Amino acid sequence: MVLKNIDTHMITMVVSNTAVIALLAVAVQTLHRNRSRSGLCICLALTVTACLELVDMLALTASSPLSWKRFSLYAESLLPLTWILCSLTFARQASSWKIGRINWLIIVLTALLCTVPLVFPLNAIIFAPDFPQERILFLNTVGLIFYICLMAGLVFSLTNFEATLVNASPDALWRIKLELIGFSAIVAVLTFYYSQALLFRTINMNFLVVRSFLYVVASSLIAFSRLIRSGLGHVEISRHTTGISLVLLAFGAYLISIGFLEEGMDHFGVSFHRTAAISFVFLVGIGLLILLLSYKVRRRVKVAIHKNFFHNKYDYRNQWLQFTEQISTARTGDELFHRILTAYCDTFGFSAAALFLYDMNRRGYSMAACFEMDAIEDVIEPRNSLVRFMEERKWVFSVKDNYPEITGQNARFLCDSQVSFVVPLFDGSHLEGFIILGKVLNDEEIYIYEDFDLMKTIARQATMAIMHQKLSEQMARSREIEAIGKLSTFIAHDLKNLVANLSLIVQNAARHMHNPDFQSDMLKSLGNTVSKMQKLIGTLKNLKDKELNLQTVDLLQLATKTSQLIMGHQVAVSGSPETARVDEVEMQNVIMNLIINGIEASQPGTPIAIEVGRRDSGPFIRVIDHGCGMSTDYIRSELFKPFRTTKNHGLGIGMYQCQQVVRAHGGIIEVNSTEGVGSEFTILLNNGCDIGAIACLKSA
Repeated sequence: MVLKNIDTHMITMVVSNTAVIALLAVAVQTLHRNRSRSGLCICLALTVTACLELVDMLALTASSPLSWKRFSLYAESLLPLTWILCSLTFARQASSWKIGRINWLIIVLTALLCTVPLVFPLNAIIFAPDFPQERILFLNTVGLIFYICLMAGLVFSLTNFEATLVNASPDALWRIKLELIGFSAIVAVLTFYYSQALLFRTINMNFLVVRSFLYVVASSLIAFSRLIRSGLGHVEISRHTTGISLVLLAFGAYLISIGFLEEGMDHFGVSFHRTAAISFVFLVGIGLLILLLSYKVRRRVKVAIHKNFFHNKYDYRNQWLQFTEQISTARTGDELFHRILTAYCDTFGFSAAALFLYDMNRRGYSMAACFEMDAIEDVIEPRNSLVRFMEERKWVFSVKDNYPEITGQNARFLCDSQVSFVVPLFDGSHLEGFIILGKVLNDEEIYIYEDFDLMKTIARQATMAIMHQKLSEQMARSREIEAIGKLSTFIAHDLKNLVANLSLIVQNAARHMHNPDFQSDMLKSLGNTVSKMQKLIGTLKNLKDKELNLQTVDLLQLATKTSQLIMGHQVAVSGSPETARVDEVEMQNVIMNLIINGIEASQPGTPIAIEVGRRDSGPFIRVIDHGCGMSTDYIRSELFKPFRTTKNHGLGIGMYQCQQVVRAHGGIIEVNSTEGVGSEFTILLNNGCDIGAIACLKSA
């Protein structure tokens, strides 16, 4: 008997200590990676739960058990408050906390529950004459009310977690589902543990091992989630109703199987320890939840339902309405791209996707957005066999089709990203871009013409949305340029007034030049006028409207001449003499702008370097600084857009005008920058001039 008690104590201590360590590890990791309101509430709930586990274990194994039980009452009184706060903040918006008056009232009431162990003595809450030999705590009236309120608070927490599950978007649910199951499992086992108070007016601490074991399982789920994780009138069954029915069927089968298992054990005389049986029930329930929330399992079930119950694989009306609703509410271009990719993954069952659009600056198709896929730096040229296939066939490309020319030329690109399909995006007859779909969730699923038709149909709508977004950005840019034009009109008016003032001075100078008072007033007036004109001219940022004056220029001499205009700063010029037909004044302005940007981005005294050379495609001028650098996102989305600037006193027109000038010369500007290290701007020229860019330069 003594040996049995020692074994029981040993098991309790080992499992409880493991649970305490697991809970505290998750709490510390949560606070380390998420120092927000949500992270703090999660950390607090897990810490209180771990403290309760520790003192309950000490109450069973250490001396003075009732003294330790007194400490456990303090931890228990904090459980509802901390888990309600956790459930109201987990995976919710991080903006202003709007939870409603009812929730605030419940939070206040659960906070009052913390006063019970302070007001009432221990024997007014519980009495346990044989504790801890008999691990049963009998409840007095105060204790019964206390534990019923505690259980009600935990049930309310479960309903909040359920609301988070129901309202989560598909991509958000994919990221949080295992964490959600883990937190729900902790609260569920606590609810079960304290339900004994309602049923039998006792707290059975024999279930402490079950509780501890499930804490370990739930903590492992949370840690694992954070480690890996974003014709005729036939009567048809509703797809939505079918999905709900399958979920109910799964849970019904689960409950029935548990019932048959218990009856079978009683019939054949097989007995398990009650702790093991309850642990098995909870583990099977958690496993069932994981299966029901698994995208792969859901995709397999979805395909099986469509194959056996419906004539068509997709509900086209529902798919169209869902996709239209998703993209119509996107506020920015990046959000629109993300929703298009998530819609493709969710509809057709893929784990990742990426969007490629034509980039004039890079002269090819480059990645504009991705979903659960690493960034791809490759640029797909218009002459690529994959692009030619989509332009000629206007059809979806599948890697399983026998096209050795395409798979051979793009082997690395297709293999590294695990591409399954490439969906073209046509604007009329022009290939605006394409969507690559990654690995399929269900390897056994067969994609047929019905899938390809829907992919193309959604692609048309997606292309229209993308073009509309681009048009909106161009219109916004035109309005901004129009605003600058209006500003220029006002400035010209002010300049005219200043010129008129100068004209009056000139007219009066012939008659009053010898008057000392007139000379003094004239100098003062001229000084004020010049100062005002300089300020007005400075606001124009040297915007011009003229044709390019092309002539053969030595780029090394041009770079040297430009560097000599910079007074008080070291600019080193190196390279070989290279000639090109350029507008010397415009190109000098471009180089000057890049040098000044480098100086402003660097610490005082940091040198700027200019390098002149030649590539296979033509001569280049490279300006190198060691300043603050720029992020990849800023370079891609902000750098060359007008009126985008990080300077306090800039208009954000410099880099936009530089790009227009270089494009007018038939060249491009390449940017290579690292935050905290510096930037390299390479002006790459060729032998031709872009007439469309010249017109764009004139309009600027």
